[in-house]
Amino acid sequence: MLAYVTVGTNDVAAAAAFYDAALAPLGFVRGFSTESEVGYGPAGGKARFYVMTPFDRRPATVGNGVDIAFEAPSRAAVDAFFAAAMAQGGTDEGGPGLRLNYGPNFYTAYVRDRDGNKLNAVFNEPVV
Repeated sequence: MLAYVTVGTNDVAAAAAFYDAALAPLGFVRGFSTESEVGYGPAGGKARFYVMTPFDRRPATVGNGVDIAFEAPSRAAVDAFFAAAMAQGGTDEGGPGLRLNYGPNFYTAYVRDRDGNKLNAVFNEPVV
């Protein structure tokens, strides 16, 4: 349904360092890079998530109520995403764990990047 998603940043280099580290455990790599934006996607695939300075050249701000969820291949990947985000200056918005209000096997971690954008990695194990 979605072609791509963007979030704003006021420091592309710092954002790139954050996302390079945080998205690696989820299998995503930087596939696009300019002075004003970086794009991420699966290795060898299209970039579908972009971090960029706003086109109107005004400071980037966060969207109230916006949360971007990345699918993780395992619980360990969720844990590694969270650890990498914290090591790169992210803010804890809810550490790794089950969120039973979303189902019996919904394992996720929530963070904010250096610009305040809210993200999470989620592994939703099939119910057996």
